Amino acid sequence: MTAEIARQVPRGLVLGVDGSAEMIRFSIENHPAEAFGNLWFVVKDARALDYNEEFDVVFSNAVLHWVVDHGPVLRGIARALRRGGRMLLQMGGLGNAADVLAVVNEMMVGERWRAYFEEFEFPYGFYAPAEYRGWLAEAGLEAGRVELIPKDMVHEGAEGPAGWFRTTWLPYTQRLPESIRGAFVDEAVAKYVERHPVDDQGKVHLGMVRLEVEARKPS
Repeated sequence: MTAEIARQVPRGLVLGVDGSAEMIRFSIENHPAEAFGNLWFVVKDARALDYNEEFDVVFSNAVLHWVVDHGPVLRGIARALRRGGRMLLQMGGLGNAADVLAVVNEMMVGERWRAYFEEFEFPYGFYAPAEYRGWLAEAGLEAGRVELIPKDMVHEGAEGPAGWFRTTWLPYTQRLPESIRGAFVDEAVAKYVERHPVDDQGKVHLGMVRLEVEARKPS
């Protein structure tokens, strides 16, 4: 997606940041400088952006629900934007994956899995528009559209959500020995499908909620 943005602004410069060195290495290897002369990638924590009025636009897609405290993120964005600059963030919002979480939360306190989740802290920041508007104001940003958008995530059969769970719910599965991670995922999917059966086309539906935030830095 970052590379596609770079294609859309051939006379501009685009910088992609991520806290994961592995993610950045993958991005650089797949988008070499000779093919994308206006695109760079660097390892950087979203809570520690150290740019000063260097960007016209800040965009983030499906990243910031991995960050619990958004105050430092928004203050860093405000510093990084030039006056009149714009921001668009999209992330999991309040109520996201609620039905999946209901299943997983029950499993975590059950006898089979309880020992692996002692002192476990919820790893995601799923927030509502009202609180986000307050954080934008504190960061010196003018809120525009801030809204929750329900989404229907559709997968083919039970194997679809199992693959999604394995690649997305790492804060949960990485607490388990590798030898039993598959059993945890299989149980979670089985319980979910029991409560939310596949439709007549063999598809599994998962209710998601995205928070989309548009704001600007005052001129």
